[in-house]
Amino acid sequence: MKYFLLFVALFIILKIYIQIAKQFNIVDQPNFRSSHSEVTVRGGGIIFPIGVLTWFIYSGFQFPIFFLGLTLISVISFLDDIKQLSSKIRLTVQFGAMLLLFSELGFQQLPWWMWIIVLIITTGTINAFNFMDGINGLTGGYSLVVIAGLWLVNTYQEQFISNDFIYFIAITVSVFCFFNFRKKAICFAGDVGSISIAFIVVFLLAKLIIQTGNPLYLLFLSIYAVDTVLTIIYRIKHNENIFEAHRKHIYQLLVNEIKISHLIVATIYSFFQLVICLTTYQAIKINCNTSTRWSIGLCILVALVLLFAGTRYKINENLTKQ
Repeated sequence: MKYFLLFVALFIILKIYIQIAKQFNIVDQPNFRSSHSEVTVRGGGIIFPIGVLTWFIYSGFQFPIFFLGLTLISVISFLDDIKQLSSKIRLTVQFGAMLLLFSELGFQQLPWWMWIIVLIITTGTINAFNFMDGINGLTGGYSLVVIAGLWLVNTYQEQFISNDFIYFIAITVSVFCFFNFRKKAICFAGDVGSISIAFIVVFLLAKLIIQTGNPLYLLFLSIYAVDTVLTIIYRIKHNENIFEAHRKHIYQLLVNEIKISHLIVATIYSFFQLVICLTTYQAIKINCNTSTRWSIGLCILVALVLLFAGTRYKINENLTKQ
């Protein structure tokens, strides 16, 4: 019953937010880099930190430092949705939020240089989520798959957190999907959505990896990681400014150039990530040795690189012929 009431409450909250956003013109105007053609409410992903807030209260205020970090990063991201902020301000707050997350996870014993490395990787990860938020259904669908993978591990392999936390997050993302996973989205996640859900996923994955000592779980984000890294390499190769807005991700090319439906592309990305999550789960479940696990992980990454690189090559070849 509590999960049903949570769904209803979050549904009503998001409906109210959408009306407020329309009144105050918190909307996405289509531009040259957009993959949509109609004005749409921005910032619907504000429901993600609100969902965590409900769990935070329900749980008796567990992980307060993590929640403080999530609040900081959500507030600055929402402000950026309303009025674009300086990248220096955004990064400063993101670094601060990540340091709070590290403190919650007990990183105090790590050497300072390890903090810097992990800080760069994790901050890059949450921004990769933001880069990949560009078509209907992608952020919500992909996040649900990753959360489902984490639930599978937590339930049948290694409990690293209360399942209630995972259920609250899954229900929150499901509410967002109702408004976004459709041909004509009612709202977009915005920076507040993509950044906050990434922060939550990073927290869960980091907690799992620390407890198990198994970095193979990083494959739970491999689709986003490979697309992001290969796109950056492609843009550097073509002397483009990687910090400028663009439409060069594979999912953007599939939607904007090949004219495949947003929802089909989002489903494809989510499906492939689901397959990788299940493969990773099984590889760890059979208790194979470390070298075999690394070999499996390497094979998956190589296969993804070839798939994405081949797809980009075919798309560019077709565009050249037109």
